[in-house]
Amino acid sequence: MGLIFAKLWNFFCNQEHKVIIVGLDNAGKTTLLYQFLMNEVVHTSPTIGSNVEEIVVKNTHFLMWDIGGQESLRSSWNTYYSNTEDLRKAAVLIFANKQDIKGCMSAADISKYLTLSSIKDHPWHIQSCCALTGEGLCQGLEWMTCRTGVR
Repeated sequence: MGLIFAKLWNFFCNQEHKVIIVGLDNAGKTTLLYQFLMNEVVHTSPTIGSNVEEIVVKNTHFLMWDIGGQESLRSSWNTYYSNTEDLRKAAVLIFANKQDIKGCMSAADISKYLTLSSIKDHPWHIQSCCALTGEGLCQGLEWMTCRTGVR
């Protein structure tokens, strides 16, 4: 009986999900990652390879991979998610970062430009945010935890 309880406890309380953060260079991926992790802005330099950190929200572990966005590194992106998770079941969260910059595209404009409404086989969400201030990140994180069944 104890073994069954332990297995159920681990299943419901220690879920782990892999998150892949990809985007163009200088998009704020690393700033976003460390804002999630430490709730503060850290000095960053261009990511060569990846940064990997774990954040825990309501007993759910998110293993977050921040992958360098330079054009020369983009061809290697698939090696980070190949055999990492079943992408057919993946949810797509897009952070429309740098909303503090005058003239930036709104989340609605980005959604239209990327034709996100045509995505029918994955749950998706676009969230306006500013990684420097943390604005909008909690809403994105809340959406992620809802997609994983955590309340």
